[in-house]
Amino acid sequence: MAKRSLETSVFTLLVEVGRKAGDGLPDGATGAALLCYCAAKDADEAVRETVAILKQADLAPLDVTSYGALAERLAEGHEVPEEERALMARALDENSVVVAETRVLTGD
Repeated sequence: MAKRSLETSVFTLLVEVGRKAGDGLPDGATGAALLCYCAAKDADEAVRETVAILKQADLAPLDVTSYGALAERLAEGHEVPEEERALMARALDENSVVVAETRVLTGD
């Protein structure tokens, strides 16, 4: 990622991934949903950076939904617990993408 600037925020993204050879998902999985936090200047950059990192990890991103930066989420009335804020702080401190949660999807 590019060097962090003063206007960097942390964006909350939900990324749906499909199957790809070598993706590390369990047999029988049809894909996964990943909750990610990404330090970026804006939502578009957050999506690009997150997709690039996931592709490097041999995942196949299909769809990304941005829930905005922390201030936007709070303004919309989202409850953001301390555990989630700590992961956001980590993404900002490391200028990185943090995958906070993975839910494996199956055909069932």
